[in-house]
Amino acid sequence: MSGHSSNEPVTSINADAVCEAKSEQGANGNLRGALLMSLGMAAFIGNVTLMKLVSFDLTLFQAIFLRGCCAAVVLGGVAYYRKELFVTLTRADARVLTIRVIGEIGASLCYFMALFNMPVANVTAILQALPLVVTLGAAVFLGETVGWRRYGGIVLGFVGVLIIVQPGTDGFSVYSLWALASMLSVALRDLATRKISSNLPSLFVAFVTMVSVTLVCAVLLPTMEWKEVKSDTIGLLLGAAVFIMLVHITLIRAMRVGEVAFVTPFRYTVMVWALLVGYFVFDEAPDTATVVGCSLLIATGLYSFWRERKIKHG
Repeated sequence: MSGHSSNEPVTSINADAVCEAKSEQGANGNLRGALLMSLGMAAFIGNVTLMKLVSFDLTLFQAIFLRGCCAAVVLGGVAYYRKELFVTLTRADARVLTIRVIGEIGASLCYFMALFNMPVANVTAILQALPLVVTLGAAVFLGETVGWRRYGGIVLGFVGVLIIVQPGTDGFSVYSLWALASMLSVALRDLATRKISSNLPSLFVAFVTMVSVTLVCAVLLPTMEWKEVKSDTIGLLLGAAVFIMLVHITLIRAMRVGEVAFVTPFRYTVMVWALLVGYFVFDEAPDTATVVGCSLLIATGLYSFWRERKIKHG
């Protein structure tokens, strides 16, 4: 009896210590995830900035093709070193990976078509509707539960998109439609990613995607003029390749070390970088419609994540 009694406090203390350790680990994981997500968004804008600078010297397909060659070589090398380059695909994974690649091809081509012809902040602002579109797509195509409040947030988010795009007004740009197409393509890519089995290495997925985009641009190269590639342009392309690989690494890591509902809202830090780069690098000041529409998108997106977190924790 006495031995049993003497063990009870120790067990209780150990249980409390384990719970405290798990809580601390979860908090640290969320903090690291938030920092990684913020870093990934900064890297994304770094890639965007360099590619927009490249657009002054190279054509659309030429720029994406050359950047893709640089990134694919490095990704392939790292994947080979980690023994993740040659993977046996199940039929289900092959089908989902194909859909993901299609989404990435559409996202890349449409995004850079818009970026090469629009201010950085405007294109980036339209993409802020992405979390809302993914939420809607998950409900429609994946059967995930979405309440009326979040549906209301999605509607308000699309109002924000309309404010930015300004259809039927003098401020409308046809390239806004390319940005919208890019956002929908990214949503397709992200929804497909959710269905890929956890056994498929992330490096392999990133490598296949990068190679596919690069090959499509190689096929499309003859449709545009091939311009001389200068040494400083090569430097910009190499920098863009480094940034896009950093984006892949940080975002994958962010979603693995932190809770999705906590980490995802830090995607919106991309707008801070976009506004700064647009103003100081390209002398692009966002108009009132872009600021209002983007603010509405961010507010509704944050509300959506807040609802998800509240539902998850009861």
